[in-house]
Amino acid sequence: MVIAIDDPADPRLADYRDLNDLDLRRRREEARGVFVVEGRVAVRQLLRAGWTVGSLLVDEHQAAAVPDLLEAVEARHAPVYVAPRPVVAATVGFDLHRGVVAAAPRPAPTDPDALVEVARGQVLLVLEGVNDHENIGALFRNAAAFGVAAVLLDPTTADPLYRRSVRVSAGHVLSVPFARVAPWPAGLARLRAAGFLVAALAPDRASFPQKPLPQQVAQLRQDGKGVALVVGAEGPGLSAAALAAADAVVSIPMAPGVDSLNVATAAAVVLSHLVIPSVGCSQ
Repeated sequence: MVIAIDDPADPRLADYRDLNDLDLRRRREEARGVFVVEGRVAVRQLLRAGWTVGSLLVDEHQAAAVPDLLEAVEARHAPVYVAPRPVVAATVGFDLHRGVVAAAPRPAPTDPDALVEVARGQVLLVLEGVNDHENIGALFRNAAAFGVAAVLLDPTTADPLYRRSVRVSAGHVLSVPFARVAPWPAGLARLRAAGFLVAALAPDRASFPQKPLPQQVAQLRQDGKGVALVVGAEGPGLSAAALAAADAVVSIPMAPGVDSLNVATAAAVVLSHLVIPSVGCSQ
């Protein structure tokens, strides 16, 4: 059902209020059991991945441009709210240039052991202390691009279902399975017990040139095990405890004077060599 809204105080828009206030959104989403997906690309991914949709909010300028989204949400018997652009902006707290945003029920946490069991022999991406939502989104997009079976998060990594993470991931947060691992870093031992080689991605500041990355990766995959690639936040990088818990350290050779790459970029470089054989090439 398409419903016209002309008042930002309309209680039916409660799931969309104050999207630009991180702390307020965290509390509201926890209390209401929802998360928000922004932009056409991400909303289409939400629908494609089969998630339940609570509602869709579209500004009236965008409504005519995305009839497929409106029809798809209506077909799921969820309300479609259409409002003037100023009403949408007053509701979400900023000028929503993309003009399309959906609310969905937040899923129950996934059992990490069950996820790891399904992913045996494949590649996992493991995040420690990553709190930049755009980096999280980019890491999930990389995971989808390179055929990563699942993403595991330590207890301190930020919420991958936060609006900005979902948007930057181009919606792939909604298609790549993820779970949190605790305790940390002791939980890495569970990956090893499940047959994964735990590889930490960290800069090697000791020498240049370094061993070529393909050679490093070949050593990781030589016994046919799955690989869990562990990456850390920009700045501090991986903790000493996480590095100590790893079976191997992978470093990307760089020119002198360059300390490191953005965490998502670095992960993409390594994942491009770890990609599972079933992933093909695209033009």
